[in-house]
Amino acid sequence: MSQVRVRFAPSPTGFFHIGSARTALFNWLYARHTGGTFILRVEDTDKERNSEAFLNVIYDSMRWLGLNWDEGPHAGGDCGPYRQSERAHIYTEYLEKLRAAGRVYEQDGATWFKISGEPQVIEDAIRGRVERTEEKDFVIIRSDGNPVFHFVNVVDDISMGVTHVIRGEDHLSNTSKHTELFKAFGAPLPTFAHIPLILKQDGPGKMSKRDKGALIEEYQNRGYLPEAVVNFLCLLGWNPKDDSEKMPIAEIIERFDFPGVNQSNARFDERKMAHMNMQYLLEMPPADYLSLAQSYFSRSETHAAVMQAADEAYFAEVIAISQPKVKAIDELPDYTVYFFTEEFPWNDKAIKKVFKKGEPLERLAELRELIAGDLDLNDETGVEEAIKTFAETKGFGFGDYQAVARLAVTGTNAGPGLTQIFRVLGKDKVVSRMGHFLANPPSAE
Repeated sequence: MSQVRVRFAPSPTGFFHIGSARTALFNWLYARHTGGTFILRVEDTDKERNSEAFLNVIYDSMRWLGLNWDEGPHAGGDCGPYRQSERAHIYTEYLEKLRAAGRVYEQDGATWFKISGEPQVIEDAIRGRVERTEEKDFVIIRSDGNPVFHFVNVVDDISMGVTHVIRGEDHLSNTSKHTELFKAFGAPLPTFAHIPLILKQDGPGKMSKRDKGALIEEYQNRGYLPEAVVNFLCLLGWNPKDDSEKMPIAEIIERFDFPGVNQSNARFDERKMAHMNMQYLLEMPPADYLSLAQSYFSRSETHAAVMQAADEAYFAEVIAISQPKVKAIDELPDYTVYFFTEEFPWNDKAIKKVFKKGEPLERLAELRELIAGDLDLNDETGVEEAIKTFAETKGFGFGDYQAVARLAVTGTNAGPGLTQIFRVLGKDKVVSRMGHFLANPPSAE
């Protein structure tokens, strides 16, 4: 096994957001690429803001993304405990080392670290050579006895044998404090790799937990595929050096390394993420897609009732013809509503468009008569050819009948292929809805 040891160290003070997930992912990828060890360490020393509920969200989100950790809570390991709240005895031991070396002093009830005053130089694996000199001593134990982030962060990295510190660029300014501490402990410096920030979709600034699309839990709830989310996150700051975008995780692991990580910040793009998810959805085996749809419908009482009321085979057919058209699973209930009720909504724009030209009601009456005859709606190709042939005899094209027919049976102008809709709804419903539309046409005003 490789000697590489990396860590992801979240604080359970809020929901798991895109930036944290991308940091965890890059650490996990580097560990898997090198055959190293991925450590999950919980920085839970902020007692007032910490929450077990938030910690469970972190665990659940990482598992959902497939970011399994080799050491840490629930996994064990030789360098525990892996929660800072349980490591007070270790921090006391390391504080005594600094005290024995004459590198700390007490002032205003707090414990201060004496800086060396020497330039702190690192060869960052992504940023290149970075040099900075700390000019002021800094607090490492607050007056209330709680250790400061800089101190516990370095102590944990040393005691856990971390070899590579992969974190956001916003931590670069802390690095000189950390290298001061590493040297004061006589410990070797890890390799630092500061990854680019993720900028919010619109406007300047780093993406925060409050920005739209920032929380991993949102994508779980919306039925996104974790492999699509992971694939998208990989491309936020990492470039495989060709035009590759959709890649299986095994290929990403093989290709991921620091030279491919960009120095420039990455901008979040929710539309690109949705497109990536759609690509994965399109390639799902129909049975898996159906299972995903059933799971999504079952989370809401309203949608679960719709699914349970429908015949199982009928529900499966509806989902199957919708798969090539839907960008995300959470669109399915609205997209398929007319398959499950006669009280479906009407799209005003579609109505205006249909009634803007020709005599749509005449065309619909003609088509209803054709369908009510001996047409077999299970034969989609035959139905399409029959409508085309019929349209030609009337001096029209297929489109002159399609738009009004789609509106009459679905209430909208988008959806699966018209003949697919006819087949799944069945002749009785199609003829009935057309008749109802002719008797009660919606107003185009």
